[in-house]
Amino acid sequence: MEDNQKILKKKYIPTTEFYSQIIDSLQDYSIFTLDKEFIINSWSAGSTKIFGYETDEVIGEPFDLIFTDEDIIKEIPKKEIETALKEGRATDNRWHIAKDKSLFYAYGLVFPLIGLDGEMLGYVKILRDLTDRKQSEDAIKKYVKELEELNTHKESVLAILSHDLRSPLSAIIGTAKYLKENFHKMKPESVQEMLDLLYKSSTDELEMLDYLVEWARIKYASDVFSPTKIKLTEYIDKVFETLNETASINTINLHHEIEADTSVFADGKMLISIIQNIVSNAIKHTGKGGTITVSAKSKEDKIIVQVKDTGIGMSKEIMEKLFTPQMKTLSETRKKNKGAGIGLLLVKGFLEKNGGEIWVESIEGEGSSFYFTLPIEKPLYKIGSSDEIMFDESA
Repeated sequence: MEDNQKILKKKYIPTTEFYSQIIDSLQDYSIFTLDKEFIINSWSAGSTKIFGYETDEVIGEPFDLIFTDEDIIKEIPKKEIETALKEGRATDNRWHIAKDKSLFYAYGLVFPLIGLDGEMLGYVKILRDLTDRKQSEDAIKKYVKELEELNTHKESVLAILSHDLRSPLSAIIGTAKYLKENFHKMKPESVQEMLDLLYKSSTDELEMLDYLVEWARIKYASDVFSPTKIKLTEYIDKVFETLNETASINTINLHHEIEADTSVFADGKMLISIIQNIVSNAIKHTGKGGTITVSAKSKEDKIIVQVKDTGIGMSKEIMEKLFTPQMKTLSETRKKNKGAGIGLLLVKGFLEKNGGEIWVESIEGEGSSFYFTLPIEKPLYKIGSSDEIMFDESA
């Protein structure tokens, strides 16, 4: 047996064609090589299956052909090569782009290709398509996150219903009962005062209930979510038209500095609610003669909108709790007729639904700036969690 092994070892020398056949049989892997100028100079059958490019379509093309525009801007192809040269190999998990512009998630490995005499020949890139696994991982994380959010959401709604709606409603009923039993012996001005109070309290409760219905819609009525590409200025003008009278009473100037062709990809009804809540909140916290300015700028694939006021500003402690208010905070803001608590929760929920986020910058006594983002185009893909998922290299 040992003699046979020696004969086989001595006589059999694998050919280039043998290695080529092995590489081409690995249909789940993309394997290709680059020259020293990072130009593709070989392409496996697995590469064609995964990327959709035939060999003659990619030979002579640059390495960055397979990377997304975002990664090219970040110089990811260059960084991969630099790491491979420095450490002997570079590994990475990221989204890549195929010939048909579809995206897939892959585990990648790059290492230098060294000749028999030690000379530098180029680089080898190996990719394994892990899109299905990535999507499964993301789906699980998203599902767990949604369950946690729904539980918190349910508890918050129940707490608000029992605390922020029940107590004022009891006061309204008590006042109405008193009027019913005593109005005939009360002075007209006292009756008028109590009726005014009843009206204000009732409309406040209705406003709070409307907030809750909208907030619940974020979680439970996904069928009404219908994002499209819309012009931002049209929606800001609609909000300004609605709030102009309130702003004028306090001689507050509303204006925007957004170009007419600025567009976002969002649900129109939600966008109206987002802008109206933020601008309305700014009006409540801006003194007479103040100014509220809405502006926007693009950054990569998003629009960043700024709503800046010259109002009273807020402390660091308030800012930290602004988008996760507790029951006590909500009650206090309502008593002071500020009502920002539920409104900002609503805004945050709508923005997250549309793939955006919100934050605030403020200086006490000088004013506040609320910032929110929205995508410019319909996202090609959406990762369910911001957590980085690292795959084992042996996967």
